[in-house]
Amino acid sequence: MDHRLIFLDIDGTLLPPGDMLIPESTLAALDCAKANGHRLFLCTGRNHRMTEPLLRHGCFAGAVCSAGGYVLCDGKTLVDIPMEPQQAKGVRAALERHGVECTLEARDATFGGVKMTQRWSFIHQKNGAPLNSEAERWRKAMEEGMSILPLSDYKGEPLYKIVFIADHESDLAEAKRLYADQFVFCESKLDSLTDGFVNGELINRKFDKGTGIKAICDHLGCTLADTIGFGDSDNDLQMTDVAGISVCMANGSETLKKRCDRIAPSVYEDGIAKEFKALGLI
Repeated sequence: MDHRLIFLDIDGTLLPPGDMLIPESTLAALDCAKANGHRLFLCTGRNHRMTEPLLRHGCFAGAVCSAGGYVLCDGKTLVDIPMEPQQAKGVRAALERHGVECTLEARDATFGGVKMTQRWSFIHQKNGAPLNSEAERWRKAMEEGMSILPLSDYKGEPLYKIVFIADHESDLAEAKRLYADQFVFCESKLDSLTDGFVNGELINRKFDKGTGIKAICDHLGCTLADTIGFGDSDNDLQMTDVAGISVCMANGSETLKKRCDRIAPSVYEDGIAKEFKALGLI
């Protein structure tokens, strides 16, 4: 296969949701793909702070962080688009008026409240089944304290993304009415729950994972036909829709599977390494 730019979602794709250690077999596949001349990039909803430990592996040339709001390539910042302060304040208030719990993602910190931690723990105990990858990541982060600062520590740092969890989809109605023209409400129903819980994230309409990929292609003088995108959840749609070859993990959402060119084995079954081999990358 000709040299490709390979974009990898993290949670539920590169590694199990909420984990920080890449499995050895996956890391070996990444290193082999790099040695074969391919360039590897993380493409994630995680902010830079939560992505940076993985970037320390020498196989990665950069990353699309914060779902496209912060993009790095070869040590250079290509995209840096935080929310406008009043915009962030307004949409957060519209959510909180209806009891929607939020975490706030700046570039180098994530802020979450005590109620958010309690809600994730409650849902996991009640559900008793695997959550979607974003929900599982946040449940794990909240329970283990992974890079989460108290909401009281937030001092107005520029925000790139707001993650939310609502008791009912209707609790999002006011925020959607006021801000749907400015944000994509990327929502996921919590698996096997029947009483309306919704988790998701607000992604600024000024960017998405797809625009992040385009920025890297432009910087490197490559075309989208040269790219391969790997994902597992609905927040990967903008990535896989622009990629030359789109791949959904077997553990991924049904929506994404229908839109992708290929389905790789599960993240729990050495899926990246196996799909790299199937694609002729290694």
